[in-house]
Amino acid sequence: MTTRFSWKTILAACTFGLACLAGSAQAEPLRIGYSDWPGSVAWQIAIDKHWFAEKHLDVVFDWFDYGAMLDAYTTGKLDAISATNGDVLSTGANGHKSITIMLNDYSDGNDMIVATQDIKTVADLKGHKVAVETGLVDHLLLLTALQRSGLSENDITIVHTPTNETPQVLASGSVSAIGVWQPNAGQALHEVSGSHPLFTSHDAPGLIYDTLSVDPLSLKNHEKEWREVVQIWDRVVAYIKDPATQADAIDIMARRVGIAPKTYKRFLDGTHLLSLSDSRPIFERGPGLDSLYGSDENADRFNVRYNVYKHPQNVGSYIKPLF
Repeated sequence: MTTRFSWKTILAACTFGLACLAGSAQAEPLRIGYSDWPGSVAWQIAIDKHWFAEKHLDVVFDWFDYGAMLDAYTTGKLDAISATNGDVLSTGANGHKSITIMLNDYSDGNDMIVATQDIKTVADLKGHKVAVETGLVDHLLLLTALQRSGLSENDITIVHTPTNETPQVLASGSVSAIGVWQPNAGQALHEVSGSHPLFTSHDAPGLIYDTLSVDPLSLKNHEKEWREVVQIWDRVVAYIKDPATQADAIDIMARRVGIAPKTYKRFLDGTHLLSLSDSRPIFERGPGLDSLYGSDENADRFNVRYNVYKHPQNVGSYIKPLF
């Protein structure tokens, strides 16, 4: 699936029927799950600057590893998640629906196909082995790269590998390329001499959107509050993009994940943050990746093909922008 986590864990975590329904009706405060992805970490700016308190919003952000966040949402412990559009579909199809109310960003280089020195183009992968965690977001990125080069997955040998193990597998020489996202991508590039990005999410903008997606009952009961949360996001993006405040923004984000601001700046550069005005055309219906609808349809086809879930989703029922 177009996710940064495995559907099996999501499915195992979800309690169907009354348990999920009961968990979706959250009491105050509104609880939002966020994790270590720049478009999600950016919320830390609003937290540290007390912008929610300024608006008298009772909002709590809970920090998780990404997979644990999805688990918490599927078991009804969160009102909303900062997650990829593919995850929004998979969690919904597997038991706990959510509605995308805004877009944080799209991946703009942080997801990569990293190849060894002898592989110069995607076409050169023909007949070679590629390590990727199948069913996840960089599997989709790999298929997109192959398709654009006139190849298919039948032209390579895919070696299923957990994402955090792909740098070691590339270093072992047993594969010619890996599908990987940051920070594992950076680890591979650092550890394997001559390795280089062969194809990245910068080459396919809109393939991977990161969203703020909300439990339908919470959205129904607290739409006014969610609209105010969305407006605060616009303030976050402006603070990051303003040259006068960008250094402080990066320092806040880097401190949240425990790395140097200079390093974090590179991760941020691979994430295309979206203001509300940037998002408006993306929320218009269209077949391409420049539309959330088109990107969701693409993710949905991939998810069904690779058995993330059995039946295609009505992607329009997962989308309701609040601006």
